[in-house]
Amino acid sequence: MTAPQATVRPTDAAHLDGSDPELPTELLNIPWIDPHNHAHTLSWEDRERYALAGCRSMVMVSSGYHWTPYKPVEASDIRFLWDDAVNRRRAIERNHFFEAKLSLGVHTGVRIEDPDELLAAMDDYCALDEVVAVGETGVTPSQHVERWDVDEQQAVVQAQMELAADHDLPVLLHTPNTTPDAKREYRDDLGVTPGYEKNGGLGTEPVLDGENPALEAVKRDVEAANDAGLDEERVVASHADANNTEYLMEETDCHLSYTIGHSWLVGVDAADVANAVDEYGAERVMIDTDTANVLRTDPYAVKRAVFELYRYGIDVDDIRTVVYENPRDVFGLAE
Repeated sequence: MTAPQATVRPTDAAHLDGSDPELPTELLNIPWIDPHNHAHTLSWEDRERYALAGCRSMVMVSSGYHWTPYKPVEASDIRFLWDDAVNRRRAIERNHFFEAKLSLGVHTGVRIEDPDELLAAMDDYCALDEVVAVGETGVTPSQHVERWDVDEQQAVVQAQMELAADHDLPVLLHTPNTTPDAKREYRDDLGVTPGYEKNGGLGTEPVLDGENPALEAVKRDVEAANDAGLDEERVVASHADANNTEYLMEETDCHLSYTIGHSWLVGVDAADVANAVDEYGAERVMIDTDTANVLRTDPYAVKRAVFELYRYGIDVDDIRTVVYENPRDVFGLAE
């Protein structure tokens, strides 16, 4: 029996395909994990947004120089960041009901004085149950405030990878992005990029300045992992993008994590993730938000990506692999 024409005139709905697709309502409740954020630096409300969006677990990265008030950065500044994250983690879990684990490391985005002091202390931190990864770390082509010789950086990265291998922990890499061209430059006198509370004018001359320094940095990281005896499967290359995906997928066994929490800055979004899954499969792909209190980021980014990936044609099983199973298995989370 034909349905009656109830509306005054035909609407858009009358021109849709007559069949009703079976929509995967399980996407509404699929658990997901954020394997790279700095959520301990966020507001209480932002962490609650993670919970409201169905976050099952997260890796909070206390490696970072943005929160240290002094430049250059001393080892004690970084140690304070580690201790602050260790101190607050259990309260965050109790407040928001998701699992919160930690990654600790030495970031090379600014030169750190006395890194050997940190490396000597890191062994005890890696033995903590709440620490599930080392990082974020990795060779960086240019620094903030003070340059750090690239070979010295690589040595510090390799030393951390050796500790990770000793403790059977994965390493979270900071892979440099090739930021898309800006539509228009901001005023010079502002000193910061709107949405990113960092003085861009304090950037140093690059220590890597070849044809593709961002990719060269990633290749140095993989070399460091091999020299450290760390299996490439234990390396998660965060901030994956079009510049490093082919190399990482075809020439290494690393996992790739696409940072989609600030697409306005790095130009990476769910479409890039869908393209990677189409070309290489879902088995080594993850998504992270990289939320931080110095940056305009989105705690809902992974949940939104769940829906976007389906709209882009990715199967539900592959979506679950990307947003939940891969980070769960690599980092030993949500068990």
